[in-house]
Amino acid sequence: MFLLSFLRVIKFSLQDIGRNIWLSLITVVIITLALFSVNLLLTVKILTSATVSAVKEKVDVSLYLKAEAPENLILALKSQISNLNSVKQIDYVSKEAAMESFRVKHKNNPEVLRALLELGKNPLSPSLIIKPRDINNYEELIASLNKIDNDIIESRNFDDHKAILAKINNIAEKANQTGLFVSSLFVLITILVVYNAVRVAIFTHKREIGIMKLVGASTWFIRAPFLISGLIYALLGVLLIIIVIYPFLNLIQPYLATFFSGFEVNLLAYYNGNFLLIFGLEFLAASLVNVLASLIAVGKYSKV
Repeated sequence: MFLLSFLRVIKFSLQDIGRNIWLSLITVVIITLALFSVNLLLTVKILTSATVSAVKEKVDVSLYLKAEAPENLILALKSQISNLNSVKQIDYVSKEAAMESFRVKHKNNPEVLRALLELGKNPLSPSLIIKPRDINNYEELIASLNKIDNDIIESRNFDDHKAILAKINNIAEKANQTGLFVSSLFVLITILVVYNAVRVAIFTHKREIGIMKLVGASTWFIRAPFLISGLIYALLGVLLIIIVIYPFLNLIQPYLATFFSGFEVNLLAYYNGNFLLIFGLEFLAASLVNVLASLIAVGKYSKV
């Protein structure tokens, strides 16, 4: 008996959606736009995290050594620095390795290579590339390196990577705030649109609702079709956003691969790996918003 009643409720709900097809389409489109803004917010969050990770991976400190520095003194200095608690890794780049890297970097610039050949010698200096154990202890590492007084050190390159990270986080925070505002605006519009759609459906069926009351139909049976409509709108909105978001991700993925060269940033893989979680939560959220709007409209206009 309950199953039969539930099937009738679904049937009535689908009939309501069909009778107000244009209003239903507008409702689904609004829900889809709201979900698209949520997915954009998620994309920004993923990209921000990837950017911060990329910058952290590139953070290092360079000590440039004198060209004539003996290798045994260089290795001794390397050993001394590697014992610092704030050091994660230290690499020694010899003059020869620096020259080879320079040649590869400028392989498409014949003028630079020709000028290098005319010099007749290797003008580059050996260096020590130091990676901090924790970016939060960057200042501690700099302070420790500044205390090292060694005659073979020619210069030090201490870029302010924390300032870069702070700027990235600041931009991300503003993007998130904008995204939250847009998403909240779409949620509010969704509530109003769903509310209006249910209100129109109730007025369309005003006479039928009156007859149902007279024949003793339960409150649940009268109200349920309008609540089910909200769930159907949510389901259609999620299905539509899946159809929209994947081409969008396919479109931007090549640009991300170029921008994050050397780092694994794959939005498609992330969405595929978290498909049920992402779209399941979005369906639950959209359903909650739609049912809430439907309940308000039904409570006000059905007079049950």
